Amino acid sequence: MKALYVASAGGHLAHLLALNKLWKTQDRTWATFKLPEVKAALEDEKVDWVYFPTTRNIPNAIRNAKLAWTVLKREKPDVIVSSGAAVAVPFFAIAKVLGIKTVFIECYDRITMPTMSGRICYPMSDLFVVQWEAQQKAFPESVNIGAIM
Repeated sequence: MKALYVASAGGHLAHLLALNKLWKTQDRTWATFKLPEVKAALEDEKVDWVYFPTTRNIPNAIRNAKLAWTVLKREKPDVIVSSGAAVAVPFFAIAKVLGIKTVFIECYDRITMPTMSGRICYPMSDLFVVQWEAQQKAFPESVNIGAIM
C-alpha cells in the first residue's frame, strides 16, 4: 500500500511521526511545511513542501489545491492520512475527486471542541479517528483508537 501523509508542522506532524511502526513499512511520501525542524524530522523521507501559512489563507489554500492535484496524480497513493490542520483540506478534497481513500486523525488536545479541519474533513473521510470518547460527540461515526502519543 502506498500512503501520503499530510500534516502541518508541530503537534500535527508529531502525531503522524508517532505512528512510525505503521508507516515505516509502507511506500510513502509526505506533504508538510518546509521548516528546519520538519526537514530534520523527515530527513530521509520523500517530501512535497506545501505553502504556508494555511489557516484562513485563501491564496495558499488555492496553491495547496493545485499542489495536491500534482502530488496525487504523480504519487497515486492508495490512502491519504492526515492529522490536520488546514493543509489537509485541499488534499482531502482532491482525493475525493480522484477516488483516493482518506483517513483523518483528530487532535489529541481538542477533547470537547472539534477542530475546524476536523469538521471540514469529516464528511470527506473514509475513516475518521479520534483519541477521546468525548470527541465522538462531534464525530459520531468516528473510531476511537485512544491516545497515539
